[in-house]
Amino acid sequence: MTAWSPATLPLRGRLKADAPLGPRSWFRTGGAADWLFVPADTGDLATLMRARPAEVPITVLGACSNVIIRDGGVEGLVVRLAGGFADVAFDQDPETGQAAGVTVGAAMLDASLAERAAEAGLGGLEFLVGIPGSIGGAVRMNAGAHGGEMADVLDWVEVLLEDGRLERLQRAQLTMHYRHTALPENSIVVRARLAGRPEAPQEIQSRLAAIRQTRETTQPVRARTGGSTFRNPEGHSAWKLIDAAGCRGLRIGDAQVSEKHCNFLLNLGQATSAELERLGETVRERVLADSGVALHWEIKRLGRPSAPPTIPA
Repeated sequence: MTAWSPATLPLRGRLKADAPLGPRSWFRTGGAADWLFVPADTGDLATLMRARPAEVPITVLGACSNVIIRDGGVEGLVVRLAGGFADVAFDQDPETGQAAGVTVGAAMLDASLAERAAEAGLGGLEFLVGIPGSIGGAVRMNAGAHGGEMADVLDWVEVLLEDGRLERLQRAQLTMHYRHTALPENSIVVRARLAGRPEAPQEIQSRLAAIRQTRETTQPVRARTGGSTFRNPEGHSAWKLIDAAGCRGLRIGDAQVSEKHCNFLLNLGQATSAELERLGETVRERVLADSGVALHWEIKRLGRPSAPPTIPA
């Protein structure tokens, strides 16, 4: 890595070298960031973006839910959005006075926004209560659950470009498909506008409760996990393929395939990121051998292995 240091910049946010990331991740595993920056606001982040040499990689972390932070840590700059990046503003239809949409910062948790929308009488965003993560990540991966996805509700997104410029992109300018949104390379989502429909808050709350109950019944929501591990291949359910390949409950060290929902990996207590990743690759190998279907990771794997991982070919 280059000897360049962000400590020389006139930044107003919190900057820390060799910052542990494992405690922030939902798996509770992984190494440290070379540099961790929590910007004060968009202008502060723009200062960093303009000064960053092209050879210094940049990684953005939100709720740190759907990631495996490798044991060797993350090279370069890690940006974590917080504070004002979680602001929420509802707007109303000028004719009816009813809720019509919401502008929300990238750091707002998906589930929290679903709750806030219900209180405001804005329907159509209930699916967010079933997605572990924050709005920035949900936009970037076109996250979805329970019959809805971000492509259904996104009006526009504001991103900070590599050169520090803020750009607003309309939904029509984006290529959004299953678990993918085409955004400018190395851009950072800072804000988005989501559309909804006016409904009685109690009706929305009822749907939220149903989604929560489904998750509680079918998923290991109270475990150290990262959410859905693999994308659903076209025409298939990932968990069914994993189950059919005999991987339910499969374990490497303290890393285990959930017995409750086998598209979830668990840290039973002392797992390492290398064990979690090796377990995931073992599952992929067995599913391919059993069904001929290749599973693709939905969870992002970030950073440097602590040692060359032992991964099946």
